[in-house]
Amino acid sequence: MGGVALLLGLWWWQGRPLSHAPGVLAPEEPVQSDLETRTPWTFKGHRITPLAQFGIRARVLSIERYRFDRASELSPVDFALGWGAMSDSHVLEAFTIQQRDRWYFWSAGHLPISASEVSAHSANMHMIPATDAVRKRLFSIRVGQVIALRGQLVRVDGTDGWHWVSSLSRTDTGDGSCEVIWVDSVNVADR
Repeated sequence: MGGVALLLGLWWWQGRPLSHAPGVLAPEEPVQSDLETRTPWTFKGHRITPLAQFGIRARVLSIERYRFDRASELSPVDFALGWGAMSDSHVLEAFTIQQRDRWYFWSAGHLPISASEVSAHSANMHMIPATDAVRKRLFSIRVGQVIALRGQLVRVDGTDGWHWVSSLSRTDTGDGSCEVIWVDSVNVADR
């Protein structure tokens, strides 16, 4: 019984959110650029069409794993990410952040920055790992870490007519505003 308690304690310790002193941890805006070619490929029975190159250095605000929805075969995890003011612990103290049903929600008793700045400096991003190694790496990420992601924003089409299209803007909100990212690499950037 003691071994089970030890393993549970270790699991909790490794999964706990990281805290940081006040200050902007990820000052850069995400980088999106045109592609030379938009040649699609097949992945797990779906057609993946690249829309833009994408890179981001951001603080992980929340993580939600998915196992049973339509997209989980491709995207087993979503990250709510923050950059600029939304990577600052002092600002984030005012917020409650949640994810569910592939959405990211925030609320605050008082807004330390404008709602438009929150929307322009945070987003829910659906991760499609390009390899098993990237998948394992995504699953090892913890809330509070600063990560660097590289890949492509994509459109996904299933043979059954289902589709999922990435946003190409960081300032949109509501349905269709999430980024769908084919993740080529992910690294912890705060070490």
